[in-house]
Amino acid sequence: MIQEAKKIWMDGKMVGWKDANVHVLTHTLHYGVGVFEGIRCYRGVKGSAIFRLKEHVDRLFTGTHICQIEIPFSREEITRAIIDTIKVNGLEECYIRPLVYLGYGAMGIFPRDNPVKVSIATWPWGAYLGEEGLKNGIRVKVSSYTRHHVNISMTKAKVCGNYVNSQLAKREVIASGFDEALLLDTEGYISEGSGENIFTVRNGIIKTTPLTSILEGITRDSVIRIAGDEGIKVVEERFTRDELYISDEAFFTGTAAEITPIKEVDHRMIGPGKPGPVTKRLQSIFFDIVNGKIDRYSHWLTYL
Repeated sequence: MIQEAKKIWMDGKMVGWKDANVHVLTHTLHYGVGVFEGIRCYRGVKGSAIFRLKEHVDRLFTGTHICQIEIPFSREEITRAIIDTIKVNGLEECYIRPLVYLGYGAMGIFPRDNPVKVSIATWPWGAYLGEEGLKNGIRVKVSSYTRHHVNISMTKAKVCGNYVNSQLAKREVIASGFDEALLLDTEGYISEGSGENIFTVRNGIIKTTPLTSILEGITRDSVIRIAGDEGIKVVEERFTRDELYISDEAFFTGTAAEITPIKEVDHRMIGPGKPGPVTKRLQSIFFDIVNGKIDRYSHWLTYL
């Protein structure tokens, strides 16, 4: 269950948590055309800071542009609203969920002149795939559901409706006793998790799925940059599930998942079946960055 905070920002106003409601005929509720973001604020050694806030706000606006939705607020106003919402709730560390959606008005597939609404919620949220998974790795299963084709859905936007695919995949693998789903693309190559990008490590080289048909993950980009700074080669290239099976290490990345090791895929142990040295090194650096311990990456942090 979500741990309730005091207020949610809705269209320029702070509203009580339990009063942040919408009409049952809200267009996005029925048809799924809305765009959201997932952002984290960390309590670090120099105070609380939001990780890569600018990039997340930019991606929110990129997503709405793709979906032909015009946000009635500027980037600066949304950025300020995110900071204000964290402050009004007195949170030192939290997850942040901005949502742009089409409100009450016309029904049917074409929304006509329905108002564009914006909300921002913040609440405490720990490790998405569990503290145990973050430390020791998770069990993953390739889902029978295929990831979106580039001409079926807009894969560069965090569109609300896109995540029906994710939910079906995750329900399927959880029912089979696994922790997370992995989806293949329409040609049978590894795509991404239900809400994460994926990386493998083999012979000291990191490989990750190219951006052809996946979400342009901000944590994914962070890991690629960190690895480059550490002198670790990163290749963006398609790979098959059997290549994943024989990798030395594998891990998921995402705002919610952070850097979560993968210890098993489809009943096949990955490497020794525990987080490997490259994964642990990147994970350690990542958490030092978000906690404000590495000045080199201080530009990624927006302090409250």
